[in-house]
Amino acid sequence: MESQRNKYWTYGSCAGHAGFMMLATAPPTPTTEAGLPTIADVLVAQSRLDGMVVRTPVGEYPDLDRAAGAAVVVKHENLQRTGAFKARGASNLLLSMSDAERARGVVAYSTGNHAQGVAYSARLTGTACTIVMPDDPNPVKLRAVLDQGADVLLHGATFDDARAQATALAEASGARLVGAANEPAIIAGVGTLYLELFQQAPGLDVLVVPVGGGSGAAAAGLVAAAVAPRTEVIGVQSAASPAAHDSWHTGVLVERENTTRAEGLAVGCGFEITQALMRQDLTDFVLVTDEQITAAQQLYLTGARTVAEGAGAAALAAVLADPGRFAGRRVGVVCTGGNASADELRRALA
Repeated sequence: MESQRNKYWTYGSCAGHAGFMMLATAPPTPTTEAGLPTIADVLVAQSRLDGMVVRTPVGEYPDLDRAAGAAVVVKHENLQRTGAFKARGASNLLLSMSDAERARGVVAYSTGNHAQGVAYSARLTGTACTIVMPDDPNPVKLRAVLDQGADVLLHGATFDDARAQATALAEASGARLVGAANEPAIIAGVGTLYLELFQQAPGLDVLVVPVGGGSGAAAAGLVAAAVAPRTEVIGVQSAASPAAHDSWHTGVLVERENTTRAEGLAVGCGFEITQALMRQDLTDFVLVTDEQITAAQQLYLTGARTVAEGAGAAALAAVLADPGRFAGRRVGVVCTGGNASADELRRALA
């Protein structure tokens, strides 16, 4: 029988819905009873991911400092395997699954980077993998998912349409549904990048993190509270898809219109676990426009010789948008991904 791996399946649109070293030697403890990951889970993930992910570099660039009026430190997760930070969380989750669980396969939903992370981890662990993406995905991300050997199902116009279809598919098949947000193991895996950052760039006054589903900001706040409690952690989302921002500010999970061009920020609802952690540890949560994100992409290209996709440029956009807040401070920003489409790059350089 012909293998179904590496096939591109299109089902069309339909409705659906203190110290670092002291902590590094701390004994692991389980996830909290409330289901929230702890710093010990992050440390376990760091050991588990050794050799699976890259210790990405940090960079400092005079052009960025001049534009921001601050000392900007960039963590280059765009140089991570699969081109985005999502490989960390997905790998930690799949590696923590039992052989029996992996034998049933996994199903994930994503606009692209989470899909690549799950597909990458599935290939390395020999796990059957199906990814549900919205129609008309970023071709760079779609091609990368297929190259990892995953089956791809295109469904619906938005992230939330894909989420509903993936949930139904997992229920019908018995496969493990791998969400991008309400997954303690994913948050713990993402936390490893912030352990690295605080070790590589101690003394940050502020850390700014882009938010889609919220695994990055949740992990950043969790790690900062443990190893750098004087560092403010600020989340940033596109004003064109403000569900996580509005959920954080109102204290309840809300759904919002989801129209941003920045695929990694294009999430139309808040998520329980990431919101709980963000409310616990974030100092603030702000919005930027898609145009400000595009301007930050341009600055990355010209001032740091760095390719950033929209979500990857959102943190820098927030710093540039509010210079009075960050002036004279040492500010960490995470370039979370570099999987920009040709259209994105042309727009940034226009």
